[in-house]
Amino acid sequence: MQVTFKWVAMAALTAVMSSAALAQVTVKDAWVRATVAQQKATGAFMQLQSAQDMRLVGARSPVAGVVEVHEMAMSGDVMRMRAIPSLALPAGKPVDLKPGGYHVMLMDLKAAVKDGDTVPVTLIVEGADGQRQNIEVKATARGTKAAPAPAHGHGAHKH
Repeated sequence: MQVTFKWVAMAALTAVMSSAALAQVTVKDAWVRATVAQQKATGAFMQLQSAQDMRLVGARSPVAGVVEVHEMAMSGDVMRMRAIPSLALPAGKPVDLKPGGYHVMLMDLKAAVKDGDTVPVTLIVEGADGQRQNIEVKATARGTKAAPAPAHGHGAHKH
């Protein structure tokens, strides 16, 4: 009987340790750009840091019909934005999601996002073993004066 207890205890401890390791993605300074009337898209920004190599593979939010991980990058003299399938989160290295770079794009907004609103965003991360986990984030909406838009906004971007 004692051998069975030890085996069960070890299995439970291993499962808890695996879950804890997977859960070690921290999110700092999460914010969303507030919108103006009739604006149907905005960006969410934050800093992510993982204790082990992970990937950000998706996101969702109840405030938007479509949520994607995007990058903005220069292509010649033109700043281009595109959805990416995943974003590497190297172990121990902060990854910034910021205007003009990587970000979470919230599109087909169901309502305006007002300055001071709390916007729930669920990040989906994946470990090297293929296991996925959801990270619940509460991002505060900031007005355009608090967080100026990059010169190349999302207004004309179509999917």
